Amino acid sequence: MFSKKQLLTMMCFCVMAHGQLFAETKVNISSGALVGTGADSNKVVSFKGIPFAAPPVDELRWKAPQPVAPWQETRQATEFGPQCMQNLIYDDMKFRSSGMSEDCLYLNVWAPSKMQNQKRPVLLYFYGGGFVAGDGSERRYDGASMAHKDIVVITANYRLGLFGLMAHPLLSAETSYAGSGNYTFLDQVAALNWVVKNIAAFGGDPSRITIAGESAGSVAVSALMASPLSRNLIAGAIGESGAILGPPLMAVPLAEAYKKGQALVNAIASDKAKLSELRKIPATQLLSLANDAGITWFKPTIDNYFLPISPQELFAKKQFSQVPLLAGVNSQEASYHDILGENKPTITHYTEALQRLYPDSHEQVFNLYPAKNIEQVMDAAQDLASDRFISYGTYHWMDTVTQSSGKPSFYYRYEHIRPANIEKETPKIPPRGATHSAEIEYALGNLDVNKLYLWQEADYQVSKLMQQYFANFIKFGDPNGEDLPSWPEFSEDKFMTLSIIPEAQSTDTLKRRYAFHQKNLLKVKQK
Repeated sequence: MFSKKQLLTMMCFCVMAHGQLFAETKVNISSGALVGTGADSNKVVSFKGIPFAAPPVDELRWKAPQPVAPWQETRQATEFGPQCMQNLIYDDMKFRSSGMSEDCLYLNVWAPSKMQNQKRPVLLYFYGGGFVAGDGSERRYDGASMAHKDIVVITANYRLGLFGLMAHPLLSAETSYAGSGNYTFLDQVAALNWVVKNIAAFGGDPSRITIAGESAGSVAVSALMASPLSRNLIAGAIGESGAILGPPLMAVPLAEAYKKGQALVNAIASDKAKLSELRKIPATQLLSLANDAGITWFKPTIDNYFLPISPQELFAKKQFSQVPLLAGVNSQEASYHDILGENKPTITHYTEALQRLYPDSHEQVFNLYPAKNIEQVMDAAQDLASDRFISYGTYHWMDTVTQSSGKPSFYYRYEHIRPANIEKETPKIPPRGATHSAEIEYALGNLDVNKLYLWQEADYQVSKLMQQYFANFIKFGDPNGEDLPSWPEFSEDKFMTLSIIPEAQSTDTLKRRYAFHQKNLLKVKQK
């Protein structure tokens, strides 16, 4: 039995321990006080559903994000905010947020529990989804694993589809810069500014922010790198499969963006509609009307503000954030069926497809993507499809930055095949490489968080390696470190294949292929 003195001592210790834990999960930021979720067994705290801008509703629909209103009471930051308005078109996206709303500009922070007087590197991660889907609550983007590596991690929501990218002359008439659209990116800039202003409260260093993203998130990273609005705010950039310098999400001139915006407005209202009327349409109804009209996909816009000129010009003129860059693609970003259709992968069908897609240069393309048998046809057509889809643009971004910046850059090709999805039937045609987005859980160390796949020991080995490369880059601007295979800089004409046994390889073949795509980008026929 314990004596009264012993019990009293234990009670005091528990109160002190509780007080210490509470102190570590309560922070004061520019908008007010927050209480997050206490330290887990690995001493990581999280703060979810933090508003970083005013709700973009009513008169703020299709406007740049505005400052969030301060709160007086301590705000509970223990639940994810709602996902932005979207069509749920990707079955591999599993959100932990509850509900969907136009009021969606929230972010989430994971940090080591000791936050006071720390200056840790920071990772701000933007989700993928073609700018039409996605959410910062997805398990594969969870920040706890990276926080265990002494990094402060943030995921941030941003407006999507017609709410995030629609441009229209009426909207441009409201702005001082005579442009519109790109609310998606303006939300991301607002999130970035929030991080700069507030991350010190979570133990982060505002001068050491690395922005990262996959697919559309990677396109966003390249766009933020180009934009004057994020100049001097970032210390590094990571892009996984996507760039604004190539398909499929290249920025378009304002006049071209207007056509889609006007088509949508005419379909859901009339060309005489007033903005005040359009802003009164409930968000769910507006999304449904756009679906009925078949107008749901929008592209970035050269809007005279976020992108004052084209991204190509901004990079060529060296008017971009010159920071270390780590970027790459997966080995199966697209399928050989995207080239061959339903035809069998024979030499005959392959050459016929090239003649159709490249009537003036099919022989050159065959030499760049050669094949002598069925297996080689599948590989060659897959490589070509991947390059046409997203790999060329990502490489072009890396090449452009390397030539224009004095900062180190590192390129990868991720090749490890992800295991089967437990919720789906085994595919009739197994993957021939790492499919689009397959690297996310590995890079962020989230295999155990995402239970959708039958992870094996080899998966954990690859994840340990890839996450360490990424963590080193976030901390030091260089992925290399102790006990890791050496990753040469892209300026040495080398890139890294990431798999069970990573290997540095020459960029010679990539150079020849992408020189062709650069020259013929606007000439090729789309299937």
